[in-house]
Amino acid sequence: MRGAHESDGALEWTHGQETVRIEPWGRDSLRVRAGFAPVVDDLPGALVERPDSGEAPGITIGDSLARITNGSLTAEIDTAGMLRFVDANDGGELLAEQPAHFWWPGPRLYGSSSGSSRRMEQCFRAYDGERIYGLGQHTHGLLDQKGTVLDLVQRNAEVSIPFLLSSRGYGFLWNNPAVGRVEFAHNGTRWVADSTRQLDYWVTTGRTPADLLGNYTEVTGRPPMLPEWAAGFWQSKLRYRSQEELLEVVREYRRRGLPLSVIVSDFFHWPHLGEWKFDPAEYPDPAAMLRELDEAGVRLMVSIWPSVNPLSENFERMSREGLLVETEAGVPYHAPWRDKGFDVEMPVAFYDATNPRARRFVWDRAREHYYELGVRVWWLDACEPEIRPGTPENLRFAEGPGREVFNLYPLRHAQGFHDGMREEGETEIVSLCRSAWAGSQRYGAALWSGDIDATFESLRAQVRAGLNVALSGIPWWTTDIGGFHGGDPDSEYFRELVVRWFQYGVFCPLFRLHGNRDPRMPLGPEMTGGPNEVWSFGEQAYESIRETLFLRERLRPYLMEQMRVAHERGLPPMRPLFVDYPGDERVWDVEDQFLLGPDVLVAPVTEYGARERSVRLPRGDRWVGAWDGRTFDGGTTITVGAPLETVPVFRREGATVELGT
Repeated sequence: MRGAHESDGALEWTHGQETVRIEPWGRDSLRVRAGFAPVVDDLPGALVERPDSGEAPGITIGDSLARITNGSLTAEIDTAGMLRFVDANDGGELLAEQPAHFWWPGPRLYGSSSGSSRRMEQCFRAYDGERIYGLGQHTHGLLDQKGTVLDLVQRNAEVSIPFLLSSRGYGFLWNNPAVGRVEFAHNGTRWVADSTRQLDYWVTTGRTPADLLGNYTEVTGRPPMLPEWAAGFWQSKLRYRSQEELLEVVREYRRRGLPLSVIVSDFFHWPHLGEWKFDPAEYPDPAAMLRELDEAGVRLMVSIWPSVNPLSENFERMSREGLLVETEAGVPYHAPWRDKGFDVEMPVAFYDATNPRARRFVWDRAREHYYELGVRVWWLDACEPEIRPGTPENLRFAEGPGREVFNLYPLRHAQGFHDGMREEGETEIVSLCRSAWAGSQRYGAALWSGDIDATFESLRAQVRAGLNVALSGIPWWTTDIGGFHGGDPDSEYFRELVVRWFQYGVFCPLFRLHGNRDPRMPLGPEMTGGPNEVWSFGEQAYESIRETLFLRERLRPYLMEQMRVAHERGLPPMRPLFVDYPGDERVWDVEDQFLLGPDVLVAPVTEYGARERSVRLPRGDRWVGAWDGRTFDGGTTITVGAPLETVPVFRREGATVELGT
């Protein structure tokens, strides 16, 4: 076929100035790169070095069609440059490119150039009945994302991870950190990069969803093993305003005999943004604080913001040495902020996490002022980064223009703390992040769902969001139990909400309470938030919450077994029912239940006042009620009681996981 040839184990097709390169990249997987130039190897992306499959790909070039096969996946390209991916075992079509028009453009659109970059589009065929999952974390409240349009940009509570898992048996990674969007329309799928130097995507196949997740995490990185302490309960509120206030909360946990693993020192504990250290006026002896926490068996997590006040002690040096994000126009500031010592908002800048020297500088400050005191857990807040206004096209990073690399920022930020900890000899690395990108899991990034509302509607959305995060390769995930924005601890509505949220959160990979409770204050260093400890919501709520704390303790050995599976195979502990039961067509539509490992099925209650709910039990196993011991056949839908004290939870018959008292 004219234009097709083999090149170093890859299949290349050229026509005029365009080159398309297809090469094996991991088990049953192929990587495709295309552009108006020879393929470039050093552009930023999510893929780690190509795994060695140990087998040469099968490449055949005929008169009208060229093929490359890697394991169970075959890609075909015709004389017009149209790509089609098929199952190598049965020839069934998995995914195929689709031209935007019969004449022009074809499936790949290259817009006008701006230097070496262009706006680029990639179009694929749509399929009736296809379901699409993954793609990071979003607040739209959907599990199946067919029919949606998603912005490919990082925002608070909107996390762009451009990997999808399809019910048709393939996985797809848009290996490009550019700002853009993806459209899952009924007449076609279109991926758009507003500015990029080449198209780059990766396709995989497998017999089951678990196979797809294993293939994906093999090429983007598996998570480390979760430290055992991180499986316990994490206590947080908007802001503990002093060392003594924080310690008194821990002492109260001990007086009550409650389990506690982590307590949090949130924002404004520093003198100024960009001074990564404790404010001595509020934390006069942090070394003594860390010693007391260590004696109590509690870890301290400190909030790390990537923004830098121009009047902070580090700003001048960071600016002089090129460690801050630059701007294409205007002054090099990226957001307003009311910092300590100022009655008005100040313009602040962000450090450039894509610059290795900048990552080193920030880690060195954190090491000196936190790590050497004993801090080992990091809260990487506002790491989208949270620019205002949201104009990434005005930013310029070490790795490229803002439009080309903006989505990479949270991954590089997590990398800086991961690499710094590793250099210190640490192996237990956890960074709680508000944003992430494809591959963040390999740097010990734990994602939480951002600043969400304290409502039952928000709780319902979190169930779907967490499952899509799990299907995006990140197994460590959590929410602000009770929601972040608001919540009156004295109201019956919120007390019921926080009880139901605890009953959901206890089965999440990470178990963490946080929020800005009423009475709230305007953003600034004076704010502290209302009471948000487990005893803050009335005696009835406290008794229920107390039970969930001890339920979590019983679950921890089982949860750690599932974390081992995530570390070794890339299978997340919390996952939709169809991951374990792909042959049960009915469970592909179940959005409000999930499995915790293979043996525990959870059906959260997300309606105010609800005292029963329906539950779909997957076909192929029998299920035992965790609280009453009743046994039910799989492949059935049942209605069960859900008093305020419990939610429906089932154990797979024959499993030994401990749930009851």
